[in-house]
Amino acid sequence: MIVFFDLKDRNSKYIAFNFQFSVFNFYHWHISTLKISVSLQVNSYNMYSLYLKEIKSFLSSVLGYIFIAVFLIVAGLFLWVFPNINNVIFAGLSDIQGLFNVAEFLFIFLVPAITMRSFAEEKKSGTLELLFTKPLTDNQIIGAKFLACLTLLVITLIPTLVYVVTVYLIGNPVGNIDMGSTWGSYLGLILLGSTFIAIGLFSSSITNNQIVAFIIAALLCFIMFFAFDFIYSFSALGNFGYYIKTLGIAEHYSAISKGVIDSRDLIYFFSVIFLFLFGTKIVLLNRKW
Repeated sequence: MIVFFDLKDRNSKYIAFNFQFSVFNFYHWHISTLKISVSLQVNSYNMYSLYLKEIKSFLSSVLGYIFIAVFLIVAGLFLWVFPNINNVIFAGLSDIQGLFNVAEFLFIFLVPAITMRSFAEEKKSGTLELLFTKPLTDNQIIGAKFLACLTLLVITLIPTLVYVVTVYLIGNPVGNIDMGSTWGSYLGLILLGSTFIAIGLFSSSITNNQIVAFIIAALLCFIMFFAFDFIYSFSALGNFGYYIKTLGIAEHYSAISKGVIDSRDLIYFFSVIFLFLFGTKIVLLNRKW
């Protein structure tokens, strides 16, 4: 007996099966992609909501306004009233380098004042555990609080642009100010503030007392800024002292505050920020266990 196979029919069935399988895979891939997209949008919205909550908590309390007022008043006094090397009139120079010199000292104490409540208050009030139950990752929680503090810092710096305009107008001739250097200096000030914010968040995460968090943050900021320069001053260290000096913030901020932007300084600031934010995450992970 001879059996004949219909090859055409078999190929048609094979092609139909492959088509159905491809449609099935495409459908599931599309559904999976849609779920991931929706999940990312929800998480981003939750992070944004936490960010807005932090901003509102700053601006609805006296602390945020005290931070802004103290910075602007003290910086203004040193820049225009008190006779010192940072005074624009006293120095007779058409630049606001004095602002960036004064700001580094003010930030050491003012930035810890706005970060001290970030996690310490949440722990004390018991809302930190509630925060962990929301559909937010640790990175998003830390990121939202970091960006909220950074936003307040930028808001504080915006009124100082009046100083730039004033120096621009009183310069001889008018406009005799290096704007490129000025914008670079503002970038350095934001990087310095961001670094202190990261240190402040880490300090706030290791205690449930705001005052203790403030003291630890201010002490760490002071050490990171001045201690390595102090160690460098000991000549007995020789060439090794220079490498110790480069570990401090002052070495990198001194250049960038004058408008000199070096990739090595940028890498340093981003590395320190990442280090302390990562430390904050480790503390939060240990607490969750």
